[in-house]
Amino acid sequence: MTRPTTHILRLLKWGRILARHGALRGLEESPTTPAPVKRLCRIARFGTIQPKTPDYAGAFRAIGPAAIKLGQTLATRPDLVGEEAARNLQELQDKLPPVAYDEIVREIEAGLDGPLDQFFSYIDREPVGAASVAQVHRATTTDGRDVAIKVLRPGVRRKFAQDIATYEWAAAHVGAMGGEASRLRPELVIANFKRWTNSELDLRREAASASELGEAMKAEPGYAIPEIDWDRTCGTVMTLEWVDGIKISRVEELREAGHDLSAIAKRLVLAFLKQAIASGFFHADMHQGNLFVKADGTIVAIDFGIMGRIDRRARYWLAEILYGLTMGNYKRVAEIHFEAKYVPDYHNVDEFATALRAVGEPMRGKPVSELSVGQMLDGLFAITRDFDMQTQPHLLLLQKTMVMVEGVATALDPQINMWDTSGPYVREWIRGELGPEAAIADRINDDLSTLMRLPDLIRRIEDKFPAKGGAPEPPPVPDIPLIWEKREEQNGGSFWRYALTALVAGGAGAAAVWWLG
Repeated sequence: MTRPTTHILRLLKWGRILARHGALRGLEESPTTPAPVKRLCRIARFGTIQPKTPDYAGAFRAIGPAAIKLGQTLATRPDLVGEEAARNLQELQDKLPPVAYDEIVREIEAGLDGPLDQFFSYIDREPVGAASVAQVHRATTTDGRDVAIKVLRPGVRRKFAQDIATYEWAAAHVGAMGGEASRLRPELVIANFKRWTNSELDLRREAASASELGEAMKAEPGYAIPEIDWDRTCGTVMTLEWVDGIKISRVEELREAGHDLSAIAKRLVLAFLKQAIASGFFHADMHQGNLFVKADGTIVAIDFGIMGRIDRRARYWLAEILYGLTMGNYKRVAEIHFEAKYVPDYHNVDEFATALRAVGEPMRGKPVSELSVGQMLDGLFAITRDFDMQTQPHLLLLQKTMVMVEGVATALDPQINMWDTSGPYVREWIRGELGPEAAIADRINDDLSTLMRLPDLIRRIEDKFPAKGGAPEPPPVPDIPLIWEKREEQNGGSFWRYALTALVAGGAGAAAVWWLG
């Protein structure tokens, strides 16, 4: 087990790197930053020479791969970090220094257990993309097919494990402080982050996710997933068909090629809705670096390391929430939150509906270009605090992806109205899934299934219908001994040593989780 001093030194080192790149300035000046975090920022920047313009991307690169994944998430949230920081962080999507070609060859041969020429007749020495976890090379297979090879960076698994262990340690201490930190449930946030990144570090699972999503979206016109070459795929190497297209971030190139940008934006939004609501399995890393447009206008997605799942019951709630917000039915949206146990029962559903109206009404009927995402999120965060809503880690990926999709769609068509675009699809899905015909069909299937399982059903009924609502069982979190408890045992409850240790650990931990949130 890693010693607490190692975690503290690691957090302080990261803070120092952020300070040298000027990346702590905004955090320190924000009125919403907790006092312990501000103190740590002042300590970290002491004696540093900071650039006039903060280099957030450079700071996250210097810290390591786990921080780079965090920076990629923050790049989609200009409402939180500002437009300038978001633009800078976009460099983390595919502009990282590549691993040397010879090292990549060794990884391929070790992973596929054979010499390179057994699998590929040609590999471009220059990568077409280098990210935090892996890099991609264009190649030709021995049977003449053009493919892309994705290879994990050497040592990335070990580095991720070290960094996430420190995130877990920091989250445990921040969560133990109670109050607002406890409501945000940092330990579960890090547990989900760990699960997502562990999936991304096994390229066989990524290949399986791509295959599953491809089957789910096969009937969706204008949206495609590359085919996987399973004979040339393993835990550290994934081979898939090569995609010729224009990156969706190159708006001017798309326009010059004659593409209808508004149609592409709408198609992207509807493809995401079908994945999330109809299939319950969605591509959760839909930033601009992972989307291409082919000559015929087809959107092609790549990079399936991070995927999200939503169970059937939660998909019903999601659809009803989106449709309720679209139609202005805030009472029904509020009722769903109470049914799902997202809002504690001791609050009033009508008061919650009024609070939702205050946030939702200014958004309805306006294009995204006329809305302040920052003001909207401020309003939503205020609601969660006022109504004691705990963070729902199982929905974090969905929330992040919705923000990504909105950002990409708005870049293509600044006048797009997300509510008007999503409303017809959600309405039709609700009619098909929750209408009278669907209800009768579901009832017949459920009754037959119940009769078949009647002996076992009685024993399992409480597990089948948990009282806590729609949230799935949270992932297990490690039992991390708190540093002040350990010090009390060793030193007979020395108050001053407790205070000093808690100050350092609490400040360091709060800084790490604040950036993760």
